[in-house]
Amino acid sequence: MPAAEPARWWTLVLAALGGYATRLAFPSPGWWGMAFVGVALLFLAMRRDSARWNALVGVVFGLTFFTPLIVWTGDAVGMVPWFALSVTESLYLALFGAGWAWARRGAAVWRSGPWQVLVFTLLWVATEELRTFWPFGGFPWGRLAFSQADSPTAAFASWGGVPLVSALVVAVGVLLAQAVLAARRLHVLRTAGCLGAAIAFVLLGLAVPLPTQAETGTLRVGAVQGNVPGQGLDAFGQREAVLDNHVAGTYKLLDQVEPGDLDVVLWPENGTDIDPQVDAGAAKLIDDAAKAVDAPMLVGTVQYPESGGRYNTAVLWEPGRGVVATYSKQHPAPFAEYIPMRSVARIFSSAVDLVTRDMIPGDRPGYIPLESARLGRTVGIGDVICFEVAYDALVRDTVRAGGEVLVVQTNNATFGMSDESTQQLAMSRIRAIEHGRATVQISTVGVSAVIAPNGTVAQQTGLFTAEQMVANVPLRDTLTPATRLGSWPAWIVDGLAIATVVAGAVGASRTRRADRPAAA
Repeated sequence: MPAAEPARWWTLVLAALGGYATRLAFPSPGWWGMAFVGVALLFLAMRRDSARWNALVGVVFGLTFFTPLIVWTGDAVGMVPWFALSVTESLYLALFGAGWAWARRGAAVWRSGPWQVLVFTLLWVATEELRTFWPFGGFPWGRLAFSQADSPTAAFASWGGVPLVSALVVAVGVLLAQAVLAARRLHVLRTAGCLGAAIAFVLLGLAVPLPTQAETGTLRVGAVQGNVPGQGLDAFGQREAVLDNHVAGTYKLLDQVEPGDLDVVLWPENGTDIDPQVDAGAAKLIDDAAKAVDAPMLVGTVQYPESGGRYNTAVLWEPGRGVVATYSKQHPAPFAEYIPMRSVARIFSSAVDLVTRDMIPGDRPGYIPLESARLGRTVGIGDVICFEVAYDALVRDTVRAGGEVLVVQTNNATFGMSDESTQQLAMSRIRAIEHGRATVQISTVGVSAVIAPNGTVAQQTGLFTAEQMVANVPLRDTLTPATRLGSWPAWIVDGLAIATVVAGAVGASRTRRADRPAAA
């Protein structure tokens, strides 16, 4: 006999609690186990067969999840854009809820426990993939995998990337929910089975090998977090001060090393908003600092082509030679670095007019060839800029192009003392595991960190401080299964998810026709 559907008001309560529980899995506080609890509550909330109602349940879950998770967007551009983005992301959860209702009510087999785990997981991961790509290039913040940097499940990122880790989180959550339902019906064996499977999914990650040893030598890096005057949108109002801070931080490295000891010095995104390729004063400051430490410098800067717009660029600066390699950000952030539908966006926030020149996307992966005199060869640096760390393909392409170490150059000054920087650090840790690469996240204001290939943080700075890090990072060239597979796991999940919804909808339609009384 099928279980009675839960009361409508109770499903909304469960959804609200589930959304906020899931938010707590992300930094801070970063209680990764709460992601399982949040998914379990959502599953329990979506036991009604109404697609419309489950869509509403999804929106409630989404609002209590995304609104507190990305509150830092309000600090940057105002409350209206923050809420608008939260609502937009929540609508994906509405689509998920409707899809789950269509799938489960149209196919009786999918009401059994194991099939529900599979279908719920497929639909969730496919929904995450959709909002990663659309609209305006997507917004991947809040993918469940990014809450798991300290969890055993994170190890599976090396096998199937972010989609696999998110899938495991969902599967564990559904199993916990099924254990609750079985316990209510006093089904002892089923309860034990669900709990056992959930625990096994988590603990199996401990058996996944995550090699950290150097394969192609080590790279001695210095990283400079220069800090900026002020916070928020005005943090970069004094461009010369920001440049001077990072120059001063470069000289401070000499308190820890001798000239020539470093293979490369890393500056963050916007380490200088004065283009040293056209400004002689900025070029001299950078070149003098590079000569002082006797090392190339990877400098985050800007370029303004004559055709208009601007590039968010990293340049590799050789002392005495200048720029020898560049990378331009491929995925500018919509409504922050460029403004789609500017006249419409202006209705919601006047801050859009602070972006006077839209950013232009780069057209190649972030592979930076570094000539290392100490190693006697070219070292491949895989560089991504700021939010690009959230996009699977952009990071993967840098490794496939030959990146032996990952660098995440970022500027978190706009977001003040919020959780944005630590949430981004969690993404960088997952990427380190996914591709088996040591990773350095270097920010203008923090949080900056040195991360081992297994995701462990070896060094970390504070927020809005001027600090320097020196580290020997292992270089690796082995490609993990996740790097080799690329986007195939995600595409397979997307196809299966669509198939389950279509099959469910067709099955429901046939059932309705069969139940319809024959015409007289």
